[in-house]
Amino acid sequence: MKLNRFWQFAAIAALLGACGSPTPQSSPSPAESPATTGAAPKDFTVGMVLVGPKNDAGWNQTHFEGIEQVVKDKGIKLEYADKVNPADRPNVTGSQVADELIGKGAKMIIFNSDDFKDDALATAKKHPDVAIIHASGDYAWKEGKNFKNQPNLGNIMGKMEYGKMIAGCAAALGSDTGKIGYVGALINDETRRYASSAYLGAKHCWEKYKKKEAKDLEFKVTWIGFWFNIPGKTLDPTKVADDFYNGGYDVVMSGIDTPEAAIQGKKAAEAGKPVKFVHYDYKKGCDLAPDICLGVPFYNWALTYGKAVETAMGGKMPNEFVWSGPDFANISDPQTDMIGFLQGKALTADNTKAIDEFVKQLADGTVPLFQGQIKLQDGTEYVKAGATATDQQIWYLPQLLAGMTGPSK
Repeated sequence: MKLNRFWQFAAIAALLGACGSPTPQSSPSPAESPATTGAAPKDFTVGMVLVGPKNDAGWNQTHFEGIEQVVKDKGIKLEYADKVNPADRPNVTGSQVADELIGKGAKMIIFNSDDFKDDALATAKKHPDVAIIHASGDYAWKEGKNFKNQPNLGNIMGKMEYGKMIAGCAAALGSDTGKIGYVGALINDETRRYASSAYLGAKHCWEKYKKKEAKDLEFKVTWIGFWFNIPGKTLDPTKVADDFYNGGYDVVMSGIDTPEAAIQGKKAAEAGKPVKFVHYDYKKGCDLAPDICLGVPFYNWALTYGKAVETAMGGKMPNEFVWSGPDFANISDPQTDMIGFLQGKALTADNTKAIDEFVKQLADGTVPLFQGQIKLQDGTEYVKAGATATDQQIWYLPQLLAGMTGPSK
């Protein structure tokens, strides 16, 4: 029987629990905030600073639709600015944009990109009565390397590492050549751990279900230099995707905010190439080229943003570090899952059966993919034999993993 996506990620989170490391959910207790105490919905405005366009069919659209849903459900107001990046708004910082939104009445500001971590901190310090949320980042994580103890700053992120594992498995199952291309953004802890998680899933399913050796799997990461194309500043993701499809890579995975892997994959397929793709983040991503889509891991930002808004409206600062997975008690309810995975039409019946079995084994702990021995790209040991990676090891992954091709820094 085919597992639905919510049970798949219950299994993933069960794996994380089996790791034996504490799941980071909160840091300081929420602090009282005079600015937001008892705010009525009509008086509460949330502001959002988006690094890219709100309709990019990827990362930014998912965030924007998530906060739109919260605004609708709670009857509050929204002020936002998108395309806050060096190409679209030269010499404009995220903190300057946040100042403008606060000037329009925003009592909470959400920054949606890792690039905004210092903008979020600066804004929190400048406006101590405004709740600041940074999607990604670790300044609110007491057990992290960069804890800042800023009472009105919180971090929200989903455990997409495990969505990427499932996506990597789907990529390996869908590949006939064993050549998987990964279009990466810029290089940092987040992007390294996501690409590496995809590789771990691909390697496992390549060996177990395709019955082939790991040495025959080529997993190449090409970083473009930012979350999306900035002409003259980054590699062109259209060309990167084309180079993969034209170079014998029959599956291309997206790790960027925009849908070039899907768009160029569709063109390649129409030209007769037997190619497939894995989208990222936006759950409607397969609609771009449904016949060649293997699936898409995605976030449900409305869930965690909604909780943060409730906290702020109730008079407290949502200053926790939230690294969220599924809710085991309500696993069949899509409103309780931060992370999801939609299987695509390009998966065969045997593929879907294999993925279901893979996830079941994650659930019972027989396939703990972050269990050692795992080596980094330079050959040094990442996880010892028989040990399991801690949350800190996963979050602060310093290199890509051994077996992957592409730079780590």
